[in-house]
Parts: sequence; C-alpha cells; structure tokens
Amino acid sequence: MKLLSLAGLGDRLSILIYHRVLPQPDPLFPEEVDAAFFDWQMALLASNFTLMPLADAIRSLREGDLPACAASITFDDGYADNAEVALPILQKYRIPATFFVSTRFLDGGRMWNDTVIELVRRSLGEILDLGSINLGKYDSATPVQRRKAVFSLLKQLKYLPLKERLLRVEEMCAALPVVLPDNLMMTSDQVRRLHEAGMEIGGHTVNHPILARLEEEQARDEIAAGKEALETIIRSPVRLFAYPNGKPDQDYHARHVRIVRDLGFEAAVSTAPGVARKGCDIFQLPRFTPWDRTKTGFMLHMAQNMLRTVQTV
Repeated sequence: MKLLSLAGLGDRLSILIYHRVLPQPDPLFPEEVDAAFFDWQMALLASNFTLMPLADAIRSLREGDLPACAASITFDDGYADNAEVALPILQKYRIPATFFVSTRFLDGGRMWNDTVIELVRRSLGEILDLGSINLGKYDSATPVQRRKAVFSLLKQLKYLPLKERLLRVEEMCAALPVVLPDNLMMTSDQVRRLHEAGMEIGGHTVNHPILARLEEEQARDEIAAGKEALETIIRSPVRLFAYPNGKPDQDYHARHVRIVRDLGFEAAVSTAPGVARKGCDIFQLPRFTPWDRTKTGFMLHMAQNMLRTVQTV
C-alpha cells in the first residue's frame, strides 16, 4: 500500500521540479541534487506514488480518473547532466519525465546565472573585486564566502532587463578573465536522445527571460521560437510549456498564459507550490521541489504540499 494512499488525496497531482542532477556533490552548493540523492528520491517516489508522464496525468486530471498519489517529474532549462546522469536513474526505476528546454543554450551555450556561478567558483584569490563595474567587493577565501558572493550577484542581476543583464554579465567576464565551461547544457543530440527514450520535451523559451519584463510581442516570439526550435530537433509536437522562473504575477502575467494557449500548447506549468486538482487552470499547473535530505522529511513535505493553496494570475 502506498504511503499516502490513505490520506484521501487521490484527486491531486504532485508535479516535482528539478534542474541539475550532478554526478558528485558540489562543495559550493552542497544542497544541489546529485546522483546518489536523486537515486533514493526516485526509489522512494516509485514505491509510494503513481508516477505518470505529465501529459497523461493532465489528461487524467481533466477526465476525473487520476490514480491515487499521482505524481510527475519535470526538469527545467536543459542541463547536460539531465541526459548524462538523470536519464539512467529514471530508466532504472522506469520513471517518465518531462524536460523543459531553453533552446538558446544548447550545443555549447551557458545560462547567465551559470556564468556568474562559474566566474565566482573559478576566480583566483581571497577577494573578489567587482567594484570597477559597480557590483561590489566580496571575500572569497572559502566556499561559504564564494557562495554568499554568488547569491548577492544573482540577486542584483536577476530582474534586470534581458539586454542589460547580459551586458552586466559580459562586464563580469571581462573583469574576471577565467576559462568557463562550455558543456553545462545539453546538445541537440541529447535532447533527441531523451525524446527517443520516451521522455517528453517541453518548451521553456529561447533565452529564458523573465516574460513579465518583455514587451508582449517579444514574449510571444520567445515562446514561439523556442517551441519551433525544439520541434525541429525532435521532429514531434511540443505540447507542454514551463514559464521561466515561473512565479505568478511576478515572472509571468495573464497575457502570457493567453499567448501559450494561442500558440497551441496543451498545458503549462509554473513554480507556484501546491498540487493540481480537477478543474484547475491547466495552463498554470503548480510545481515544487521537496528539498529535504532525509526520506522522512522528503515524504512529509510531499504530503504538506498537497494541502497548499495554489497561486495563479
């Protein structure tokens, strides 16, 4: 009997978010999901939940025949370790998943936040001085100090207009001349391989912008072009979409929900916590990640999430 099957929560769909699954723990971000952590999470979920492809789960949700303790696994952005590390573990437990991919970073690209992280990680010395470009000065002798510097820089840059944010990151690159990795994100072949393995590929725009900070036509182009690029890669329809960053009324608005629907997507997900229920807006499905490092805490957070009130625009 499944752990939560007696809770009377059979009409609710839990959708989990992942980003990276590292081969080994990261000293800079020890809470980041690694292979061993992901493996026991998937084993635990497979034992206690009915894990479904997201598109199938949404269809069952609408038709009112969702099985008890239904859950779906999703990944955002398109990291290479999704194909290299996560896929074999998913296959080990026969778990389907949906991968929402931002197309600009495929085949050697790198997301802006990862550029910031790797610049700080690889910089030399005990002081990180970005005062010349008005981004501050940070102690960087220890992983804890570098982590603090990363969070401060990401906070300063995250909600800048897209072009300004990219310019500021370029200034950081000039100020901290280190060699940066070019293999963090998937190749087009890896996207195809996920699709051929039976995984769903979903849209996540081209450049991963904050849609709320774009003009409406720019937002439409980002969403449409990302969909088209992925459909060219996998030679199949891209049916599902994830709003970048995904906070309702902060990162996307009602007009973006309309755009996603008008472009032919069948459903979309946010990053608002909670579970999806029959009658909910399938273009604003909630998702969350139970970050607990213990099995008891993990399952407790899964249960608590079922009781949350879902935010939409």
